[in-house]
Amino acid sequence: MNHEIISLEEITQFHSPTEEFNPYEWYKHKLQHEPIVYNQATQTWNVFRYDDVKRVLKDHEYFSSVRTRTMISVGADNDEGQKMSKINLQSDPPEHQKSRALISAAFTPRSLKLWEPRIQEIADQLLQEMGDAHVIDIVQSYASALPTIVIADLLGVPSEDRLLFKEWVNHLFLPLPKNHSEDVQELKRQAAKEYYNYLYPHIVQKRANLADDIISDLIQAEVDGDRLSDDEIVRTTMFILGAGIETTTHLLANTFYSFLYDNNQIYGEIQANRELLPNAIEEMLRYRFNIAKMDRTVKQDNHILGVEMKQGDLVVAWMSAANMDEEVFEDPFTLNIHRANNKKHLTFGNGAHFCLGAPLARLEANIAISRFMDFFPRIEPVPEFKLEDNLSPSAAGQMLTQLPIRVHR
Repeated sequence: MNHEIISLEEITQFHSPTEEFNPYEWYKHKLQHEPIVYNQATQTWNVFRYDDVKRVLKDHEYFSSVRTRTMISVGADNDEGQKMSKINLQSDPPEHQKSRALISAAFTPRSLKLWEPRIQEIADQLLQEMGDAHVIDIVQSYASALPTIVIADLLGVPSEDRLLFKEWVNHLFLPLPKNHSEDVQELKRQAAKEYYNYLYPHIVQKRANLADDIISDLIQAEVDGDRLSDDEIVRTTMFILGAGIETTTHLLANTFYSFLYDNNQIYGEIQANRELLPNAIEEMLRYRFNIAKMDRTVKQDNHILGVEMKQGDLVVAWMSAANMDEEVFEDPFTLNIHRANNKKHLTFGNGAHFCLGAPLARLEANIAISRFMDFFPRIEPVPEFKLEDNLSPSAAGQMLTQLPIRVHR
């Protein structure tokens, strides 16, 4: 079923890509003056405070993941870009548990332990390929390349095709603009078709040659006697591929931006004490993952958030704004890698729909940054870099397309 896609820009009305990349003043205003507000243009409730966002995400009795209108424009509206019927993550418990169980077969702790050495190997290979360059583009050569190669390898398909994967993901995750939406839809349709036609033969072949990879895990997954067909596995991996590349690329690129421009002392501090790195990554997820949001449909009339919501209303839960709520995080608009409670951030969601790929994203980020620090003890910004010229829209908000860094070996 095709959903009506709601325009994010009609709600935020940011004046520039840079303002969207740094939405802190907007979040501060909403948290202080409009913590729950109805947007007439999109006919959506928008929720910003931590406890309210958490309630919307967790309480499936009142707020349903089943929707006919959504802000999520991932995928395409042609046959190849549609979700499968057996796995429906846009569902509520108890149906959701079965869908999640089938996919979670690919994200077991056993799998993560097996993947760790390979992720380290990929990181080292990319770093060695940088050679003796004094200035590198951290986005293209590392933040984007690493998660793309990792997810291709983990799926069990040739990583040399990573540029194809990245292009498909870039298109499938494009937000639909108010203007020229049909042009963007056509890009999405083409990407979905190309991806489907590319991957289907790999899955057919994999059934006779099972290995330690995600596709093999999905082939063997069984819940209540149900298994996934080849068609369903293609569609499932499209979701995994996109989430695995887009989210981690965004996290890594923004973390390096933060090292250079938010607080240029942090890199050296973590370099001197690597035990700070896991907590620093949590702080980056809280502070620098700027447009994390999720929508829900009101299941029944209610007043539980202090306003009258009617059955069928759409509610947008702004997780990134909730991460700035001073009731939960002291001095929330300051980047603080020593923050004791930053793992309470809601960037990966909450409740039954908590992101399945969160452990993998955290693992990749820890390995990628630690190995980078082994190669480059010191980094500096490049003076001519202009943020506004190096941003592009994505599902996770404005994404860095390039970020030059001067490196010292």
